[in-house]
Amino acid sequence: MAVQLSDFSRQLTVETAFSVLAIAKQLKAAGKDVVELEIGDSPFPSTASAKREGIKAIEADQSHYCPSPGLPAFRDGAARFVKREFNIPAEGKNVIVAPGAKVFEQFFCEAFVNPGDGVLVFSPYFPTYIPNIQRRNARAVLCPLRQSNDFRPEVSQIENFINTDPSPKAIFLNSPQNPTGGVTTEQDLRDIADLIRGKNIAVFSDEPYCHMVWKGRHRSLLEMPGMMDQCVAAYTFSKSYSMSGWRLGFSVSSAEISDAISKMINTTLSCTPPIVQLAGLAALDQDDMERDETMQLFYQKVLLLNQGLNKIPGFKAIDPAATFYVFPNVAPVCNKLGITSHGLALYLLEGADDKFGVACLGGECFGEAGGGFLRFSCAEPNDRLQQALDFLPVAISRTDRIGKYLETHPQFKLKTPYSVE
Repeated sequence: MAVQLSDFSRQLTVETAFSVLAIAKQLKAAGKDVVELEIGDSPFPSTASAKREGIKAIEADQSHYCPSPGLPAFRDGAARFVKREFNIPAEGKNVIVAPGAKVFEQFFCEAFVNPGDGVLVFSPYFPTYIPNIQRRNARAVLCPLRQSNDFRPEVSQIENFINTDPSPKAIFLNSPQNPTGGVTTEQDLRDIADLIRGKNIAVFSDEPYCHMVWKGRHRSLLEMPGMMDQCVAAYTFSKSYSMSGWRLGFSVSSAEISDAISKMINTTLSCTPPIVQLAGLAALDQDDMERDETMQLFYQKVLLLNQGLNKIPGFKAIDPAATFYVFPNVAPVCNKLGITSHGLALYLLEGADDKFGVACLGGECFGEAGGGFLRFSCAEPNDRLQQALDFLPVAISRTDRIGKYLETHPQFKLKTPYSVE
């Protein structure tokens, strides 16, 4: 008899984008033309200095162990970077390096959260937040983000969490936000800092889209006085420098918190490959201009997709504030067709046409509050984005095919109509 898996492993949920990615790749391999707007990856090459220095590091045999917190040169360089770009008063001792930013969700929870503690999560949310909270046998306390409020967290929701939860301990704050593209304003951050300062409340500030703010500049909670002692901010090279496959990220926090996270790196990952760190350091020091030019190309993609989606009856997307996602409300379409939003997403991929499909994600992939929305990434060439836009109204009009899709996929039949803001 096989050994029984743990309750946690059997209940573990995953990031749906990769599941839909697998379906899209399978359909493409079978000959179907698919526009892939499901995954949050960059369509652009890694920046030039990163590639050049990565090759040099390989040739110099920089392929052995290094200190668990990261190479001192990288930690110092990342500290200079966040000070220069975001006005965060960091030094090398405040920086810890890891393979991407996602792993810091787990380390944050291990650093602060005990079994039974409450962790505030704004919904829709990045889907790996919940499993990392569950790893600690803690409770995710969900608060909805509203399109009518530009998907910004409300300080009153945080205040209510602190005052009413039996054991409030932590907050997951994601700005710019995936999947909605919402941005927490400077005033929001000041109000949040004033509310939690000096309380036994820790914040995970997830900031992968820090260079994809389309109006003004990115603001971090770490800019606010005293927040270094209560906040862990996480950054990645995947978006800004198109280095998703390199797997490189870093956190910024107080020296004490960073030392605790360093021990977690030591006992799990040992270290992040020096080759990757040296490539990333070169990107931070030398590739600002290339990065910013690429961000403008992303912005043009977001505008194209946002404007095109708003021309489709039943679709409503707010003006893009940040990220390379568009998150339209499609509740009227779903209610009319009797299909869930993720069912609509998979229909567009699998069932709307035999030769052509569009891969995107239903909003409920990011929590119940995302129901009635779709998330589109802009990670395709502009002509392919336009192909997708041209296809969507045609696909939605094919009610006979929608009916057949629901017959074979009854799990996507909409039981209760979505509310329409």
